[in-house]
Amino acid sequence: MPWVFKGTRLPVRTLFENLEAGATVSDFLAWYEGVTREQVLAVLRHAERSLAPA
Repeated sequence: MPWVFKGTRLPVRTLFENLEAGATVSDFLAWYEGVTREQVLAVLRHAERSLAPA
């Protein structure tokens, strides 16, 4: 089962797909109701930590 934003059925991968296509975080938040800026920033921080060299 894919990761989803809490309280939604929206897969987290949708954020990355939209960002890769050139959308901004503000665009994403406008397009997908129910997702908060705090949730998006938490996902991005987690991704950053996961990619950081050990």
